[in-house]
Amino acid sequence: MENTSEEKAVMMPRIGDKAPAFKAVTTQGEIQFPEQYAGSWVILFSHPADFTPVCTTEFITFASLEKKFAGLGCKLVGLSVDGLYSHIAWLRTIKEKIKFRGMADVEVKFPLIEDITMEVARKYGMIQPGESSTKAVRAVFVIDPKGIIRAIIYYPLSLGRNFDELYRVVAALKTADAFSVATPADWQPGDDVIVPTAGSCGVAKERVESKEAGVTCEDWFFCTKKIDKAKVLAAIEANAK
Repeated sequence: MENTSEEKAVMMPRIGDKAPAFKAVTTQGEIQFPEQYAGSWVILFSHPADFTPVCTTEFITFASLEKKFAGLGCKLVGLSVDGLYSHIAWLRTIKEKIKFRGMADVEVKFPLIEDITMEVARKYGMIQPGESSTKAVRAVFVIDPKGIIRAIIYYPLSLGRNFDELYRVVAALKTADAFSVATPADWQPGDDVIVPTAGSCGVAKERVESKEAGVTCEDWFFCTKKIDKAKVLAAIEANAK
């Protein structure tokens, strides 16, 4: 059965999929995605429209945090379905006129994609007809250095994103990769991490009875361990450019 245009609009890639490829014009020139970003983590995010207040606060915040994300080896790429000249005018207005929470004279240096045809937005399921058929919702795709989608977060038009959480997501994914662990609720670098669940009765018994330094088991399936914060920070800041 052939998909309708509405069904196509809400389809989206999943965690573990290869990030859909595209070529696009941006405020920093043409980009080839994700090939051009191979070897780096990327946050690809969409916003509903230029010259809107919530989006303006988000771009000021993201631009102010760009160096912090770069410390994770993570690059930023924005998108909306507005045209290039609208993007340029809006970003100039942000720098010249807008103040937010003490941030002023903020220059957005990361690329903002022109997507008037909505081609890229549709590839990533950023158009949600129940919310709007003409604007992208606030989607966030965290993509690893191999071009694989590792996390997806969606927000409605009215809700501004939490940028501390976006930073934490990348830091936690890098920690999980580096140490073959999982991270618990509200994890921050330096907190205990979760040891992978035992895969057999024998391993479960050994783990519960183990006196390994730094490992705590609440039960056979729930064990945590400490990793020195300096080691975690070294791992999440590796390959930063």
